[in-house]
This record gives sequence, structure tokens and C-alpha cells, in this order.
Amino acid sequence: MRPSAGHPRRVPLQEHAEHAGVDPVPTGYEPRPDRRWWGRHVHELRWQAELARLLVDPIYRGVGVPRGDGSHVLLVPGFLAGDESLAVLAGWLKRIGYRPRRAGIRLNAGCSDRTLDRLDERLALIHRQSGRTVPLIGHSRGGHFAKALATRRPDRVRHVISLGAGLDTPFDVSIPTKAALAGVRAASGRVGDPARRAGCLTGACDCGFARDYAAPFPKSVPLTSIYSRGDGVVWWEACTVAYAECVEVTGSHVGLACNRQSYQVIGERLAA
Repeated sequence: MRPSAGHPRRVPLQEHAEHAGVDPVPTGYEPRPDRRWWGRHVHELRWQAELARLLVDPIYRGVGVPRGDGSHVLLVPGFLAGDESLAVLAGWLKRIGYRPRRAGIRLNAGCSDRTLDRLDERLALIHRQSGRTVPLIGHSRGGHFAKALATRRPDRVRHVISLGAGLDTPFDVSIPTKAALAGVRAASGRVGDPARRAGCLTGACDCGFARDYAAPFPKSVPLTSIYSRGDGVVWWEACTVAYAECVEVTGSHVGLACNRQSYQVIGERLAA
């Protein structure tokens, strides 16, 4: 059963799941980071219609969404995007009672290890300023960072919400996206640390980020993975893991950051 136009769908819980409320990997799914899949990039243009639909929806005004408690929320943008890509989400969070905080990323295309270290410093600052654990929301590659950051600092993270991110296989993406990764890797290899050139932005990388990302996710931190079967960039099944609550919505990959169903789930999970 697919989610209806206005309601996200929770995947049924299997008995062997380790956490209460955790959703399973879909039956028969085999992670394949070498998958040859062209994606549906033309369909990604739907994000504009998704944004327009959000702007006229009562959810955008906070109707039917639990009010926030003033918590600081760290937002991490996706691959080749910057903080501005989550500006609509940040404004909405502020209206419903939260304090959104930027990741300080202009273009999410740099070394994963250095980026995670900077996010670690930013999380420490927000945690110290607020005196509370901090919810993290990451879109696409930002979800990889949010997962790794929660693994590294579970004592500082309240909840992780991932939007369209592969949570065990970060490179289970479309062929054009892999080509973009290769281009970024080639460009950064000319000026980066020679020891890191071969493995950076690949599954062969063994940096601190890669180790934190691959480590067992802390049971003390709730993890919500919001995904769409219409995702034209990330293979949707890669977003579903047994240690997360997996919630299906309708829409595009880019549009998950301005999807009214996503916002409904985000509001509910932050309040919970």
C-alpha cells in the first residue's frame, strides 16, 4: 500500500527489530552500492510543484502540527547544496516553535571527514549554548552526516531525522549522481591530501567519518528515515534500515526538503 496524497505511511514493524517502533529493511532488499541505475532526474523537477503545494497547505502555517519547545535544531544540507537549500524548512521550524541552526555549509561537496569535524564543533557549540541535547535533520548526504554525528556524540543528540539518505549504503545512488561524485573527487584530489585522494567519497574510504557512519547506531538516539519510492536520485530501499523508524511519503528526492508529508512527520517526531 502506498501513502495517500496527504498521509505518510509507516512501514510495518517486524518482531526481530531491535527497537520499539523501528521499521525493517524491505523483504528481499540487498544493498548494492555498485547498482547500475539511471535514476529519474527529469522527474526531480517535481520539487517545484511540491514546494508550491506546501506553501498553500495548512501544515505550512503550523495547523495540526505540535508546537515546539524552543529546542535548537541543527539542519544539514545535501550533496552539492548549501544551508540555503533548507531555508524553507528552517523558516517553518521557527514558526512552529523551534530554533533552527545552520550547519555552516555553503556547498556540501568537500571532504567528509573534515566536514564532520566542523559539524562536531558546531554541535558542541549549540549543545553548550542551549544546555540541551540537539535534534538533527539531514537531507540526502546531510543525513549521512547526521547519522555519523549521532554515532560519535550520542550524549549531545536528541533525535536524528534523515530525508532521503542511504543509511547503510551511501553510494546506492543513480549513475549521474555517481558521475558527479567522481567529478568532485577528481577536482578535490588536485588540492587535497594525497593519502586521501584514492578513497575519498568512495566506499573504500576509511576516515573518521566513514568509521562513524558504519558503526552501530546508538540505541539511545531515535532515528527516523523519511523516504519516497519516487526518489530519482537515491535508491529508495537504501533509506530503509532495521534500526530506524522508516516513513514513506510521496514525492521527489529534492522535494523531501519541502514536502508537506515530510513536514508533518518532522513536526510529530520533534515533539515526541
